[in-house]
Amino acid sequence: MATVTPIDELARRLLELVPSAQAEGFVNATREARDDLAANFKDTLRSGLKKLDLVTREEFDVQRSVLLRTRAMVEALERRIAELETLAGNRPISH
Repeated sequence: MATVTPIDELARRLLELVPSAQAEGFVNATREARDDLAANFKDTLRSGLKKLDLVTREEFDVQRSVLLRTRAMVEALERRIAELETLAGNRPISH
């Protein structure tokens, strides 16, 4: 079974919105026209999505992981600074 990409699925849905000719003489011409239209839908969708500068789920998950680690480090540093400020506040500063 072939894998259906989101672009293929969206192109199929768009194609369903296009009325088809029911007359016997137009069946082959209509099928060819619909195939061409489906190919054009896919090309247009791919082109439009490229302009959106999207990232893959994998790239998103990597960046999310980096952000969570960075956030944890910042929180740990904030706690350490608070501890040091408390210690410095309890002792006289010597020069």
